[in-house]
Amino acid sequence: MADPRRLVPRTDTVLADPRMRTAAERLGPGLVRAGVRVAQDRVRAGEVQPDDLVAAVLSDLPESPSSLRPVLNATGVLVHTNLGRAPLSAAAVSALVRAAGCTDVELDLQTGLRGRRGRGALAALAGAVPSAEDVHVVNNNAAALALVATALAPGRDIVVSRGELVEIGDGFRIPDLLAATGARLREVGTTNRVHLEDYAAALGPDTALVLKVHPSNFVVRGFTSEVRVPELATLGVPVVVDTGSGLLAPHPRLPDEPDAATALRDGAALVTASGDKLLGGPQCGLLLGRADLVSVLRRHPMARALRVDKLTLAALEATLRGPVPPVPARLAADVADLHERAQRLATGLLAATVDAEVRPSIARVGGGGAPMVELPSAAVTLDPRLAGVLRAGSPAVLGRVEDGRLLLDLRAVDAADDDRLRLAVEAAARVLTADG
Repeated sequence: MADPRRLVPRTDTVLADPRMRTAAERLGPGLVRAGVRVAQDRVRAGEVQPDDLVAAVLSDLPESPSSLRPVLNATGVLVHTNLGRAPLSAAAVSALVRAAGCTDVELDLQTGLRGRRGRGALAALAGAVPSAEDVHVVNNNAAALALVATALAPGRDIVVSRGELVEIGDGFRIPDLLAATGARLREVGTTNRVHLEDYAAALGPDTALVLKVHPSNFVVRGFTSEVRVPELATLGVPVVVDTGSGLLAPHPRLPDEPDAATALRDGAALVTASGDKLLGGPQCGLLLGRADLVSVLRRHPMARALRVDKLTLAALEATLRGPVPPVPARLAADVADLHERAQRLATGLLAATVDAEVRPSIARVGGGGAPMVELPSAAVTLDPRLAGVLRAGSPAVLGRVEDGRLLLDLRAVDAADDDRLRLAVEAAARVLTADG
């Protein structure tokens, strides 16, 4: 009997197949070659017939060289940190593609001389918040705070309320971040109450600034007090406000969420914020405020280490100048429209013999913003056993299990994706049925 290893097609023979060459052009030769080796092992194990090797390779190759997979966010959380926070608008995605090649990100095409980096995005940000004398962009909000502390308070005091020394995602803490820059923290007040005189008593010749941090991911209720920006602005030192969520102007559905424009009008010297939360843009940190302070930040050596790339600048400008991005649009979505969409989705699923019901739901802002705000929504409920199958599908679908049912909340789902969502559920239901 012939050695079965002789039946395994040679690697160079398989790679010469026109279908494999096409796959290599799309995915790169490394991924394709690795896929061939896996398929050859399956032939040796008797799992795949030699003549079926190429088909086996093609069926197992990924759709993209990137391991990141698209997900339909049906959790009801608009800004889902584990899903990359804000989904970009179509305008921002188009801007990314345009900026992928050579661009004039740091060149004045009229003169042929070096130009201000990202001037279009900076002008768009300044136009969105006219009360800011100048603006700057770094790679996230933590970087914005780090740059402020490094440039304005090295070896000096930052006065901050004990109730605002928050812990953000993955165990990172604001006080640890600030202390790592070489600044000294002067904590004032208690965890639940702080007064203007507490701040005033902490000021001294080494005071660089007063920092006010919005505790966006929790709420303290009961016997509490805080000092607002207009009062802090009377202390005679720069007030830096970390609004966190990226809200540039007041929003009717988020009355308690601080915004950059109001903080600046109230006397803040600088405001920091995230670009990939309520603003709905790419991950970045926004700095807005007094021109003299922004100039110091921009020219500090650390600013180079924290600067954003051309893709971020392109997406940010398109977010600010273009149509309403997905996060603000879904925040403003009408609940009656959501119920109509849910009913259409459930009707389609029932026609495909998938058990589905429509249920009122409560969605959340997410991303550490507006933790107490409830957004009325609508969901389609399914067999909870579908949750794992949907996560493994293409596209992956993420919902939430509640009261023994899998809820697909539609507030965070683009209406244009409703058909994709229905087809994904139908496919998952077939897999579940086949698996018993």
